[in-house]
Amino acid sequence: MHKSALSEVDPQIAEAIYNETQRLASGLELIASENYVSEAVLEAMGSVFTNKYAEGYPGRRYYGGCEFVDVVERLAQDRAKQLFHCDHVNVQPHSGAQANMSVYLAALKPGDTILGMDLSHGGHLTHGHPLNFSGKYFNVVPYGVDKETERIDYKELERLAHEHRPKMIICGASAYPRTIDFERIAAIARAVDALVLADIAHIAGLVAAGLHPSPIPHADFVTSTTHKTLRGPRSGIAMCTEKHSKELDRAVFPGVQGGPLVHIIAAKAVCFHEALQPGFKAYQAQVVKNASILAETLRNAGFRLVSGGTDNHLILVDVSSKGLTGKIAEKALEKAGITVNKNTIPFDKNPPLISSGIRIGTPALTTRGMREEEMQKIGTWIAEVLSAVDDTGLQERIRLEVERLCHNFPLYQSRLQRYDKASSI
Repeated sequence: MHKSALSEVDPQIAEAIYNETQRLASGLELIASENYVSEAVLEAMGSVFTNKYAEGYPGRRYYGGCEFVDVVERLAQDRAKQLFHCDHVNVQPHSGAQANMSVYLAALKPGDTILGMDLSHGGHLTHGHPLNFSGKYFNVVPYGVDKETERIDYKELERLAHEHRPKMIICGASAYPRTIDFERIAAIARAVDALVLADIAHIAGLVAAGLHPSPIPHADFVTSTTHKTLRGPRSGIAMCTEKHSKELDRAVFPGVQGGPLVHIIAAKAVCFHEALQPGFKAYQAQVVKNASILAETLRNAGFRLVSGGTDNHLILVDVSSKGLTGKIAEKALEKAGITVNKNTIPFDKNPPLISSGIRIGTPALTTRGMREEEMQKIGTWIAEVLSAVDDTGLQERIRLEVERLCHNFPLYQSRLQRYDKASSI
């Protein structure tokens, strides 16, 4: 086989890429924030657009030679608008965190009060965590879930809003398995003259497919990553009403970023194009079905699920109900070829790096074509491993079963051949 340029120039990196491709192909990826991009998205990310500086916006660049860059960015903008039915979109943020930072810069001043969902209750670092820029530069009032239902406590959120009169209410989550009532949150915000930022990083694909209520009609700003349920490159976008468009664009550039990553914007454009195809809605519907079946299988095996189940793509499992920590559960499952992440649960008594829960998601395995039957099988494997976390023989047996299952749902086969150890490295 012909050696790739990478394997000749840097065989160590080539080997790492091969090993990661092999890991993805032979294991079960159940991290809720991860997915598998298409070969077309990969191709766009690896394109010559990585060579181009393009500070500014289409038709208003600070560099020459941007005529094809403008084509790409305009396509990404138009497709995102069509997908989400939004007034304005900025496709340049490098990540969801930078999209959120851009919104804060556009709409807030240091010291302003914001309401954000507590990280330990399912929120995100950029929603006001004290170690994050959002917690350092703003007066943060956290809200969370009800202790009994483990669902957002909207009455408490309303009380806090009236007590603290925030400049902005931030909604959206990174570990919340239930539907978010954006309309209700927007009504609370209007009553106290607050702006609304909806961070839909996790549920963007579901929103685009009409399987989760959209915040677009209710929020002033909407941000998202593009690599989770949207199944695109690791990056971000920021949307807003026309009223805030100029401030948002200035905040992204030159506010928090310089030159955009044009090759990633090209990949985002491909991702949005794929999401506009009829099959995308069917895919998202299967993601939700798979999460429901997996949750039911785990519940029947005796696991306590945060909030009792799921409405979306993710499940939060309280492994402390089985005498485990999230850290122990994550490591045991990894040895069996099943990748999840430890995660705090509401009112967790353990620190984040230990935690009492694991977060499980179905977007990636659904991309591979797995359906209800596979979810039942995987749920049974998870229960078996977590019932005997020190049983290395059980872990090895299940790992082999996992590999056999994955063989029936091939992934990136052409890339595995390209980086074949025997002939390329």
